[in-house]
Amino acid sequence: MLEANLEDRKREGRLVSIRALIAGLLAIAALSLVVVRLMHLQVDQHDHFTVLSRDNRVKVQPLPPARGLIYDAKGVLLADNHPSFSLEITIEKVGDLEATIEGLSRLIRIEPQDRNRFERQKRQRMRFQGVPIRLNLTQTEVARFAVNGHRFPGVDIRAELVRTYPLGEHTAHVLGYVGRINEQELARIDKSNYAGSQFIGKGGLEKAHEALLHGQVGYQQVEVNARGRVIRTLESQPPVSGKDLHLYLDIGLQQVAKEALGEERGAVVAIDPRNGGVLALVSNPSFDPNLFVEGISQTDYQALLSSPDKPLFNRAVRGQYPPGSTIKQFVALAGLASGVTTSRRATYCSGAFSLPGHSHRFRCWRRGGHGALNLEQALVQSCDVYFYDLANRMGIDRLSGFLSDFGFGALTGIDVAGELGGLMPTREWKQRVRKQAWYPGETLIVGIGQGSFLATPLQLAVATAAVANHGKVIRPQVARAAQAPGASAAEQLPMVSHSIELGDKQQWDQIVNAMAKVVESGTARRIRSTEYRIAGKTGTSQVFSLGQNQRYSAATLPKHLHDHALFVAFAPVDDPRIAITVIVEHGGGGGATAAPVARRIMDAYLGGATVQTDVGAERGD
Repeated sequence: MLEANLEDRKREGRLVSIRALIAGLLAIAALSLVVVRLMHLQVDQHDHFTVLSRDNRVKVQPLPPARGLIYDAKGVLLADNHPSFSLEITIEKVGDLEATIEGLSRLIRIEPQDRNRFERQKRQRMRFQGVPIRLNLTQTEVARFAVNGHRFPGVDIRAELVRTYPLGEHTAHVLGYVGRINEQELARIDKSNYAGSQFIGKGGLEKAHEALLHGQVGYQQVEVNARGRVIRTLESQPPVSGKDLHLYLDIGLQQVAKEALGEERGAVVAIDPRNGGVLALVSNPSFDPNLFVEGISQTDYQALLSSPDKPLFNRAVRGQYPPGSTIKQFVALAGLASGVTTSRRATYCSGAFSLPGHSHRFRCWRRGGHGALNLEQALVQSCDVYFYDLANRMGIDRLSGFLSDFGFGALTGIDVAGELGGLMPTREWKQRVRKQAWYPGETLIVGIGQGSFLATPLQLAVATAAVANHGKVIRPQVARAAQAPGASAAEQLPMVSHSIELGDKQQWDQIVNAMAKVVESGTARRIRSTEYRIAGKTGTSQVFSLGQNQRYSAATLPKHLHDHALFVAFAPVDDPRIAITVIVEHGGGGGATAAPVARRIMDAYLGGATVQTDVGAERGD
């Protein structure tokens, strides 16, 4: 019995020893694995984890650049950056958040939308980061908080530079505006250069010259603690501010143009023919671009969208209108250049024109006709029949080809975002778009600037400047020069041009002299000046088509069905310094309505006694 017990104890001892050995071996193996792993982490992966550790400790923060300023031709500031003050709460420093907000609301007005924005942004930021509870504090509110700020630990005033447009609606369509970057813009911009930036050009000059105005982002390396709080700045590279833009635009002339249009819907484009510089670009009515910078309210935006006056629509570069009789001088040049007509060749106007073998009558604006007219007389009296006949003899191919040289049917390339190119009808266009053949009657309609032919006020101004230059077509430019921060002088932006060559240079003079007589004795004679000579051409743009035997009667039509009034001109004739297009929507006759607007603008630029506008006068070019 005793031997059995001893045997059992020996067996148990051996079992314990074996188990201890196995446990020891397992412990050694586990420890070996730990040692190997530590060797791998601390030796083999030392550099990798050192970098990760440093990245957790050192952060790179972007420093957004200040946006470049914009000045007019005389140095008037048109786009500025002003400090905007916001009230921010750092949540980790505030004991009772609700009590703090309640106390602030008794001191500074806090609307429900402010609370909603605060709640949204609070969830997106760390507790040590400031969250705005109110934006755009007034100076009074800033001062009020400065006096009472000691009562609100964790609440501070933060200042940032925000775009502002001192002249508001006078520059809205030409400058555009900046706004907060949206998802579509974020997908196409250089994210590294816009790190820390919240705003980007949304239209006009601001968008077209975004690369110059934005500048280059800067960076600073900061050391942070485990919670992400900045402890100190290790290294910094300052941002490079955007370049300032100096414009050809004359804000005084811009204001005169807007005042001359009054309450009428319309557009004015004035260009310096010598360099293509845009002196004025007005679309009326306009809007206040400052509303959009930090986010326009839904109520204000809907009011702008629903307005029948369409204040957001840039009529100067996006308005596409039948050019009417303002195209006739270009058709006349095409006839001279192609040899289809001469300055002496006469056409008889009986009040209507019919194609050979057709009974349809294409009527002249003067029902009784003009009689026999040569080219100059036809331009002075704006005879439709003369240009029906000329367009028919040229054909659409030669006519559209020549007019395209002046830029009709194509973008001018102006540095204002959003431009449209109008429409120069051709055989190919009609077949491609409408799947139809071209008819001779359509050529006649193009010859007087009606039908499918569409042009923008900008295109008409550029083409008119080209006539003043005897064929030199210059790309219009609003910005004259860009000046880098700290630079002593501005860098001139390049001028781009091409020339239209005619076989006989005297043909340019013939057209210019005819346009001068339009003002001195023709359809625009009410704006003739004794102080300088004006060369111009009146026009009306049909809003709807009349039947074969119908007559136009403005007195019986509602305002929105009246013809658009147009006028193009340049002056002085012998030394052109301004070329201008005016369109007054539903204004009736170009000579009665649009021409006086142009005269008032030219007087402001060149000097002279102005004439009054006569909106709503009789129909006729």
